Amino acid sequence: MVDDSASMRAVVRKTLRAAGFNVEQCLEAADGRQALELLRRQAVDVVLSDLHMPNMSGLELLATLRQEGLVPRCFILVTTEGRKDRLREALALGARGFVKKPFHPEGLRKILSLFVGEPDAALVEQDSEGMDF
Repeated sequence: MVDDSASMRAVVRKTLRAAGFNVEQCLEAADGRQALELLRRQAVDVVLSDLHMPNMSGLELLATLRQEGLVPRCFILVTTEGRKDRLREALALGARGFVKKPFHPEGLRKILSLFVGEPDAALVEQDSEGMDF
C-alpha cells in the first residue's frame, strides 16, 4: 500500500481485511520513493498506490518500476481523480486498474480477485456490508 496518508493506509488495510484478504504481509510506504526502495528489496504481487503523493507520485512510481523491470503482477491506482488522460497514461505504463475513492470492500475485492484470485471466505469480516471508504 502506497499512500501519503497514514489514515488512508489504515482504511485500505481494514478494507482488504474486510474483503477477506490476508493483510499480515502487507508492506506500507508513505510515498512513491519509499515504495520504490521497498520494492527494490522485496518483490510483491500487488501494489495499491495513491496517484497524488509528495516526492514521487503513483504514476512516477509505476514509470520507474517499469524502467527497472520491477512492475508487479498487479499495480492498481486508488484515487479520487477520474481524468481520462491520466487513466490512459497509467494503463500505458502497466497499471492493471483503478479504484475510485470512496470505495467499498466488495469493489476492491472484485478488482483484486481478477489478478490474485478470490480471498479466503473464512477471513471475510461479517460487518463489512455497511462499510464505505
